[in-house]
Amino acid sequence: MAYAAALLLLRGAPLLRARIPRAAFPRRFSASGLSAADEPQSPETAASACESIPVTAKGPPPPPPSKQWADQPEYRRWKDRQEEILKDIEPITILTKEILHSDRYRDGERLDAEDEKAIVEKLLPYHPHSEDKIGCGLDSIMVDRHPQFRNSRCLFVVRTDGVWIDFSYQKCLRAYIREKYPSHAERFIREHFKRG
Repeated sequence: MAYAAALLLLRGAPLLRARIPRAAFPRRFSASGLSAADEPQSPETAASACESIPVTAKGPPPPPPSKQWADQPEYRRWKDRQEEILKDIEPITILTKEILHSDRYRDGERLDAEDEKAIVEKLLPYHPHSEDKIGCGLDSIMVDRHPQFRNSRCLFVVRTDGVWIDFSYQKCLRAYIREKYPSHAERFIREHFKRG
């Protein structure tokens, strides 16, 4: 009984997936008077019968070849703007990653004047909470371990009152991109940043 039910499910599954009414297929009758679809079949025969059923329902159209995409003006504008944004943020991104991930600075060390100037001018003003981070005044920028994620290093604002507070250079970059490239910012951020 279970075997017969499984065969019925096997035969009907492709029709259910394709959403084609069973009546659309002509019934063939055998010598026993049963239609070919009603006759018991071995699992191998049932499986091969399912594979040979023509499916006429259309799915989504295949994506156009990449050459066609490249010829579309909207796609070309996106690629040009993406390249422009990458060129714009590349110098500060490279510098920041070098500061954080090389042995150029030890944990708790203040940045040299040139690196600090670049961070203060090109990153910190774009942080969504830059005024809160700077507070009473900016004394320096340093690199150290993140207070919660000890395996990560990040930049810190050292304030004139001695308090130091971390800030995310990626938040700064995202805010900068949103301000300078508003029509392409969200797509760029989705494609180029791990977290939005």
